[in-house]
Amino acid sequence: MPCLASSVDLGGTLTTRDIHAVATGACPVHIGEDARARMAASHATLTRMVEERRRIYGVTTGYGPLASHPVTPEHAHLLQRNLVYHLCSGVGKPLSPVHTRAMMAARASSLARGYSGVSAPLFDRLLECLNLGLVPVVPEMGTVGASGDLTPLAHVALTLMGEGEMWYDGTRLPASAALQAAGLAPITLGHKEGIALVNGTSCMTGIAAVNAERARRAAHLALRLSVLYAECLGGRLEAWDARFADARPHPGQKTAHAALQRWTAGSDRLVPHVQPPPRLDESQAVEGWLPEGECPQDPYTIRCVPQVIGAVLDVMRFHDETVTVELHSATDNPLVFADDDAILHGGNFYGQHVAFASDALQMAVVKLAIHAERCIARLTDRTQNHGLPAFLHGGPDGVNSGFMGAQVTASALVAELRTRAVPASIQSVPTNANNQDVVTMGTIAARKTADSLDLVFHVLAIHALALAQAAEQRGGTVLAGFSPGSRAVVRWIREQHEYLYQDRPLSPDIQQLSGNLERVDWDASLTH
Repeated sequence: MPCLASSVDLGGTLTTRDIHAVATGACPVHIGEDARARMAASHATLTRMVEERRRIYGVTTGYGPLASHPVTPEHAHLLQRNLVYHLCSGVGKPLSPVHTRAMMAARASSLARGYSGVSAPLFDRLLECLNLGLVPVVPEMGTVGASGDLTPLAHVALTLMGEGEMWYDGTRLPASAALQAAGLAPITLGHKEGIALVNGTSCMTGIAAVNAERARRAAHLALRLSVLYAECLGGRLEAWDARFADARPHPGQKTAHAALQRWTAGSDRLVPHVQPPPRLDESQAVEGWLPEGECPQDPYTIRCVPQVIGAVLDVMRFHDETVTVELHSATDNPLVFADDDAILHGGNFYGQHVAFASDALQMAVVKLAIHAERCIARLTDRTQNHGLPAFLHGGPDGVNSGFMGAQVTASALVAELRTRAVPASIQSVPTNANNQDVVTMGTIAARKTADSLDLVFHVLAIHALALAQAAEQRGGTVLAGFSPGSRAVVRWIREQHEYLYQDRPLSPDIQQLSGNLERVDWDASLTH
C-alpha cells in the first residue's frame, strides 16, 4: 500500500494501517521530539533510582520466581544479557519478515510512550534496523503471551546485541555481519533495557495490526465479489436497500449497504424492486387456489450479504479499536512514571485484550470464506446457476470440467479453516513455576488469524476466477449489462488470468491471484 505519510512517527498517533505500511516496507519511521522528551525523562528517573540502589523488579532483582534475589546495579549488564539469553528458546520456522517488522514497530511505539526507562541509543538502533531493512530471524513459537511476548522479542533483542541471525538485502546472515554491513555496531544493554525490549505484547500486537489491514481488504473484496455474483445470477436489489440498515442500525451493516449501493450503480443485470409490491396474479386460479409462481426472494448468499459482511465489519472494528489502543500502550513491567517520581510493578504485559480480539477476527474472516464457498457452489451447479454451463466449463461438454476441481478445493479450504478455528485465548496453561498461573496465548491467536487469512484469500481467489468466467459467459467480453465497478474487477483479473477456454491446471492461477488480491484496497480501487 502507498505510504499515507512520508514517514511514520512511532511515538505519535498510529493506526493499524500505519503498522501494516511499516511492516511491508512502504514507509520509513521516525520519532518526534515530544516522544524523545518523554523517554529522556523516564530514563533519567530510572537512572537516579538505580543510583539510589532501590529495589526495582528486573533491574535490581532477578526475574519471575527468582525476583526475591536482589542484584546490585554493578551486575546490570550481566542481568539484562542473561535475561535475553535464557529467553531465546523459540522454535519452529521464522516469523515472516512482515510480521517481524510489525513486531519491531509495535515495540518501538510502546517504548516511545515514555514509561519504559530506555536510553535514546537503544531506541534509535531499533528505528535504524527498520529503516535499513535489517530483519531479525525470530522463531514463531515459544510465547504464551502472558508476561508479554518474551521469547520472540528476546530474539529481536539478541540480534541488536550482535548475536543470532538477521536478514539483510535478502540474505540471511549472522547478526554481527548484518549490522556491520549496514554500518551499525552491536548495543550493550543498560539498566532495564533487556526487560523493556522483551516484556510486552508487541509480537501479538504487530501481527494483529497486519491482520487488521488484511481483513479489511478481504471484507471489501467480498462485497465487490458479492455484487458480481448477484449480477451473474440476476439477483434482486430489494434486500440491499439501505432502509434495512435504518431498521437495524449496526454500523457494519450500514457500511455494507452503502458499499453495495455504490458498487451496484449502473448495473442492468440486477432486478430493481417496485413499491408497493405487485398484486397477486389470480387469472390462473383453480377453485380458489393459485399455481406456483416465481420466488420473490433470493438465496441467503445474495439476500443476506449486508448482514453477513456487515457483522464481519463490526468484528473488524472491535478488533481494530482494541489493537489501536494497544499500539499506544506501555506494556512492560515495571513502568516508570517520571512526573510522579514513581516506579510501579503491575501487569500491562498481559495480552488478553489482543488475544480475545484476534480470536474474534478469526471467526469473522472464516465466515467470509464460508460465504464465498457457498457462492462458488451455487455458481458452478447447473441446477442452481440459471443456465450457466456446469462448473462454468469452456469447450465441449464432458471432456472439460471447468471449475469442478477448484470448487472442491474451496470446500477443502473451508474445512481447513474450521478445524483451525478453536479459540487460542482460553487455552491457558500455567507456567514459570506457577508465577504465570494464567496466560493469554495472544500471539498464537494472532498467528492463527494470519494463517486463516492466507486461506481466506485462496477461497476468494477461486471465487474471483469463477465469477470472471461466469460474467463473460453472461455478458461476453464486453461484459454487457454489468456495473462499471464489476467490469473493472473482471478486467483486472483478465490482465493476469485468461478465460478458461479449456481445462488447464488452475493451481498457479489461484495462488498468484490470491497474493495479488491482497495488494489491492478494494474499498477505493478499480472503481470503473
